[in-house]
Amino acid sequence: MNKKKYAAMGAAVLLASMSLAGCGSNGNNAPNDTASTNNATNNAGNNAATTNDSTNANAGSTNAGATTDTPKLTGDFEVQYFVGGYGDKWWTKVIADFQAANPDLHVKALGGPKINEQNKPRWIGGNPPDFVYIDGPELNDRQMVEDGQLEDLTDWIKDAKNVDGDKILDMLAQQPQQFDGKIYNIPLVLNSWGIFWNKALFKEKGWQEPQDFQQFLDVSDKIKAAGTTPFIHTGKYPYYINGAFLYPAIVSANNGDYKVLQDMAANKVEAFESEAVKTALGKIVTLRDKGFIDKASIQINHTDSQMLFLQNKDAFIPNGLWLPNEMSKDIPQGFDFGFIPSITQDAGQKIVANTSTATVAIAKNAKNKDAAHAFLQFVFSKAQASQWAELSGAPSNIKGDISASNAPSFVKDAAKYLTDPNTIVIPTITFNADVDKAMQDATDALTIGKIDPAGWVKRVTDVVKKVAK
Repeated sequence: MNKKKYAAMGAAVLLASMSLAGCGSNGNNAPNDTASTNNATNNAGNNAATTNDSTNANAGSTNAGATTDTPKLTGDFEVQYFVGGYGDKWWTKVIADFQAANPDLHVKALGGPKINEQNKPRWIGGNPPDFVYIDGPELNDRQMVEDGQLEDLTDWIKDAKNVDGDKILDMLAQQPQQFDGKIYNIPLVLNSWGIFWNKALFKEKGWQEPQDFQQFLDVSDKIKAAGTTPFIHTGKYPYYINGAFLYPAIVSANNGDYKVLQDMAANKVEAFESEAVKTALGKIVTLRDKGFIDKASIQINHTDSQMLFLQNKDAFIPNGLWLPNEMSKDIPQGFDFGFIPSITQDAGQKIVANTSTATVAIAKNAKNKDAAHAFLQFVFSKAQASQWAELSGAPSNIKGDISASNAPSFVKDAAKYLTDPNTIVIPTITFNADVDKAMQDATDALTIGKIDPAGWVKRVTDVVKKVAK
């Protein structure tokens, strides 16, 4: 559940998108302490899976218009994927489907909640897996690009088609982020940060579901008076509160213009010193000074904070759409997830959706690039997108209508916000890893009164100046 990619899609693009979903990522998804592990190398061919007409075909064979000249795929092919809040059901299924479609290929699945850490020596040593899902801790797409670890896909993706013969770029709700004009990774998962509450509890107590910051403060006063703590966050992984609260607040304070975040990502010191940033930080101070923030927040991880929220010990939690899927085994009967992308806007201002993506890429030193390109063509199909929404409980980055799918109701609710023309959707933004860490640490310090907004700015800009040299 991390996402260091605070990604997004244009509202007009999203109008047709929302076809599947994901565990929040600080561009990354925080480690899933309860996720099932698959740390050993497994032969994906051993996974029993049925295939449908659109997926049970070689990536280069004729299938709804695809070309027929692609050679048979052979040899070993390694796929690295992080297992977080989205689980691994989709990965198990899609890898098994791909193996069945290419019986002469030996597909090896390398997955688990600690797989990024375990494979780090391989990436550093120049012997990485062929294909990687960039999500979770220890992986940062910008850093991987700067370190020369990812294949340049710029020319290939221009005309690449999926297994159905559809141009991949035309299928994407959010286009790939560019690094100095080049494309190295493609967004697979489309998600949104936001604020969750229990609709059933609010209905029982007669509490109003907030649509702006003042309404949030007003209902939080009532919640606190009733003996419940209004707000809990994940202090161990502060990118949750940054992604769901601070960044939308900055955009709202900047008159709905997200360029301020883009300037921050470009390490422009003046952006961090802007009034928009100071105003947004002031809203965190308001929560702190009113006693709305659970004091346990500062020292707990995502699953602990989420458990307290599910127990109705805390009324609101900043999180991503992966939350219900990640905690599916612990959700009490009758619990009904309420969700809004942002609560930091003033009355009359538009809601701000800080979306996040998890991307996929090919290693520059991949040994089987033919299979890696074919797998990219395979996963970016409508059939796989639909399966992602149903198996992961989150939207994918492939355009499509999920209203008639088996996707969870909260995902469909989120889609309504994301397709609303009155929602401001922040485009893909990746911060420098050191700056991102500095912002997280400073926000934690701000929530417990160790620093004030000026101190937050000072801490962060000191790091910005170092990395910008």
